[in-house]
Amino acid sequence: MNIYEERKSIRKYRPEMIPEESLREILEAGRLAPSAKNRQPWKFLVASGDKKEEICALMEQGIAKKKKSKMMPDKFKKGLASAENTLRIMREAPVLVLVMNTHSGDPYKPLMFGKRVSEIHDSLSIGAAVENMCLKAYELGIGSLWIGNTVFAHSEITSYLGRKDQLSCALSLGFPDEKPAGRPRKSFDETVEFL
Repeated sequence: MNIYEERKSIRKYRPEMIPEESLREILEAGRLAPSAKNRQPWKFLVASGDKKEEICALMEQGIAKKKKSKMMPDKFKKGLASAENTLRIMREAPVLVLVMNTHSGDPYKPLMFGKRVSEIHDSLSIGAAVENMCLKAYELGIGSLWIGNTVFAHSEITSYLGRKDQLSCALSLGFPDEKPAGRPRKSFDETVEFL
């Protein structure tokens, strides 16, 4: 087994706080990730305690608003139950890292081709940064969960933060209070094709 096989997404955390040195190591791993054209489009906003609770309250507001929305397609409304479970996880985790794309803004606005290509590259770069943080956290005995459901409260959270940056995702961090089994993976032959 190696780190890629052993690391699992953690959805239950113990209440103790992560030591600052460990948190800094995790964030540094994200900062050092490769990025397209070396744009480094990320900003990591770290919240714990009351600040984290304020962000969770905004997440709750965003979910409630989306539930009432008549404009939201049904297929997205189905994701709201998952978002509510994610909110529970966010509240339980001692630390929440909001990952901002500093080169992009509102994810709901249409983009011209060149800007869309840049946004795709930046999203891939941010994915590399988040993966680096997940792996470093695991190495330090800290659990993590990569959270995309912040999309349901994008405007609420970014307004609260006073930022025009795009909220790409969040990362919950804490000492694991579970040992989840591995989830099914497609086989090598299903995912790889040699041309």
